[in-house]
Amino acid sequence: MDFDLFKPKAPPLFGLDISSSSVKMLEIVEAGRGAYRVERYAIEPLMRDTVVDGNISNLEQAADAVKRAHKRLGTRTRHVAMAVPTGAVITKKIVVAAGLREDELEIQVESEANQYIPFALEEVNLDFQSLGPTAGNPEEQEVLIAATRKEKVEDRVAVAHLAGLKPLVMDVESFAQQAALSLVVQALPGGGQDQNIAVVDVGANIMNVTVLRNDQSVYTREQAFGGNQLTQEIVSRYGMSAEEAETAKRSGGLPDDFEAEVLRPFMENLSQEVQRALQFFFTSTQYHAVDHILLAGGSAVIPGLDEVVNLRTQVPSSVANPFAAMQTSSKVQLKRLMIDAPSLVVACGLAMRRFDPQ
Repeated sequence: MDFDLFKPKAPPLFGLDISSSSVKMLEIVEAGRGAYRVERYAIEPLMRDTVVDGNISNLEQAADAVKRAHKRLGTRTRHVAMAVPTGAVITKKIVVAAGLREDELEIQVESEANQYIPFALEEVNLDFQSLGPTAGNPEEQEVLIAATRKEKVEDRVAVAHLAGLKPLVMDVESFAQQAALSLVVQALPGGGQDQNIAVVDVGANIMNVTVLRNDQSVYTREQAFGGNQLTQEIVSRYGMSAEEAETAKRSGGLPDDFEAEVLRPFMENLSQEVQRALQFFFTSTQYHAVDHILLAGGSAVIPGLDEVVNLRTQVPSSVANPFAAMQTSSKVQLKRLMIDAPSLVVACGLAMRRFDPQ
């Protein structure tokens, strides 16, 4: 029997996703035989302008929200996996000789990175991962380089430390999202094999569209459209403050005409934005079809949005729920989790880092 006597097992961790509107925490544990269980999660709203364009502009406010979320989460675990925004990371695939030692690979990556990164290397955090042999040539391997400005990482680490947490993993939001969505894609017809799957992530200000094919991203685009447009419309129509509008948007209590006059037009606009994004995808790649649309992000929780998007685009659409095949602990309200699922996709991908092979 093989015991890892000298290699300490990585401590358990949970996912911590800091978006522009809220802090999301999620802990997933193994439930035997390759099954997972959602142990607990918490979502804590952030004060406006705490995070702007992916930058944490107020460390103390962000740390306070993280502290509150951690208290509500009720876990003794303090190790976290976090992520930097996709827009703050430069990624590039390079091809190098196969069979390089780690130190040789590092030298090669640094010299290649110099060509692609518009900052001095001492200003960036650089990471790389071998993707295996290139198609058609076993003598070469594909390597993915990811680089981000050091302050993007340091700000997130500082928030975690201020809240009494210990960051163990720093991921990229799009990679974490992909890891969680691979669980969703497996449940699609044919396991999503050789299909173009458009992931539409509608955040507060930005709509991010990524097209996945066999677990690889083949296209990505950001559009300036998000859930804040719905909030602003509620503010101007009903004379509420932005905070009141956010609360009403989530828990109801809006006037009778809200659905027809405000919500429906917002859903139509969102569907139009999705259609526009697909047109951009078709004109800038060799592909002419999308097989499935997965809706994620805070706005994906709007009931019936998948049907509106399906009608507009004529593409089968569904809300991304990475927890559909998972068990849930008694601490988790299943009904609530199903509603919150699309906004927990990144947190789920981060929480899954707990099961990385050591």
